[in-house]
Amino acid sequence: MHNTTLTELCTALTNKKISSVELTQHYLARIDAAKSLNAVLHVDEELSMAQAHRADALRAQGNAGSLCGIPLLHKDVFVTRHWRTTAGSRMLAHYISPFDATVVSRLGEGGANMVCLGKTNMDEFAMGSSTENSYFGITRNPWDPQRVPGGSSGGSAAAIAQRLAPAATGTDTGGSIRQPAALCGITGIKSTYGRVSRFGMIAFASSLDQAGPMAASAQDCALLLNAMAGFDDKDATCVERPSEDYTQHLNQPLPNASHAQPLLGLRIGLPKEYFGEGLASNVRSAIETALTQLRHLGAVTIEVSLPKTALSIPVYYLIAPAEASSNLSRFDGVRYGHRAHTYQDLNEMYEQTRAEGFGWEVKRRILVGAYVLSHGYYDAYYLQAQKIRRMIADDFQQAFTQCDVIMGPVTPSTAWKLGEKTTDPVQMYLEDIYTLSTSLAGLPGMSVPCGLSKDNLPIGLQIIGNHFDEARMLQIAHAFQQTTDWHRQTPDGVRS
Repeated sequence: MHNTTLTELCTALTNKKISSVELTQHYLARIDAAKSLNAVLHVDEELSMAQAHRADALRAQGNAGSLCGIPLLHKDVFVTRHWRTTAGSRMLAHYISPFDATVVSRLGEGGANMVCLGKTNMDEFAMGSSTENSYFGITRNPWDPQRVPGGSSGGSAAAIAQRLAPAATGTDTGGSIRQPAALCGITGIKSTYGRVSRFGMIAFASSLDQAGPMAASAQDCALLLNAMAGFDDKDATCVERPSEDYTQHLNQPLPNASHAQPLLGLRIGLPKEYFGEGLASNVRSAIETALTQLRHLGAVTIEVSLPKTALSIPVYYLIAPAEASSNLSRFDGVRYGHRAHTYQDLNEMYEQTRAEGFGWEVKRRILVGAYVLSHGYYDAYYLQAQKIRRMIADDFQQAFTQCDVIMGPVTPSTAWKLGEKTTDPVQMYLEDIYTLSTSLAGLPGMSVPCGLSKDNLPIGLQIIGNHFDEARMLQIAHAFQQTTDWHRQTPDGVRS
């Protein structure tokens, strides 16, 4: 059952070959059996089963959509009514939200009526690339439990890879959907900034954070994005655009192409900066093999340049901490969340609460952010970073005059060992070199499984589109997955 795609599960539910109650029970049992991965933080069987029974009742009445009754997991950064929402932090260890995030409501009751199985582990407040920064412990990569699953959506990625759920939500600030998807061998897409509502998503960096789906295949992600995307007047950064059906053209060739060569005429840009020094040979080989397959499907490859790629790391790690220092100021122990037990006055309560409630990586970024926003340094650092951010976005637009999509690696290497980079934050930050610039430019990007290393660790192919080009990206990814089976590989060697 768990080796069935989300699309196939929808068909099985529609044809009454299985019930949502049976599906939910099956996945809850798998979650319980995989506790050692620490991918799922919070489970409430009573809540999940109640939702499953309601979904089955809706299907019996003929009032159900295609996703009704499908179980999923939510990254613990989305506030969820009746469930704990911690953002992986001691600061919110016991917080229960009185309302749902828009993403949660659109996928859950009142929307697609999917069944929530629980909340997944994550780097604290989404700050990290390995899911080693959670107050609730590390998450392990199911392909090798001694390695990281990536981050900050590492819990969601590990859960999908181990087939603890057919779908999960994630968020991507600088690569936090794409990078763990690549390291865990699943498919994940970060939509264009403003495509999916941020309402109810605990903020890290407001001008960068964006939600997206994570699943086994591009087709599954398209189904989920149909439910997630759309204008929301509760989010001032959400773009008002006509709704799209991301599944509509999945099984069709591109215009002027054929079913034999569905990608005929597609121009793929290969940034020379993505294939230089620092890219591991096994990752390079897998990407080149995937590009060869795409050429067989009719695509052509063109070398392009994104000359500011190297600057994306210092730019991101100035802008994101600056926004984080502002966003996290609300966690002061006064209104909700953790509060220190011992203090003499209000200032000491603030200090003790934040010292106890935040982990080291969060503190590091708050300090950096406060520094670059301080008087005398704002112009020298933060303002300069914003100017270079515009140049990075312009580089992408120049590249898109020569190509339709951009492709390359998601990460410089496969999953590294637990603890290997925790003592050197800069080395950890360098793992995001191929994903940060996309986020800074507000572009959509996705990771598609494209190979395994000699030690059986997954490798991901990154697809980057122009603004609001998710439908074509998913169409391309689906065509690739129709002729390869990397997305069907699982850690235990089973091909679903």
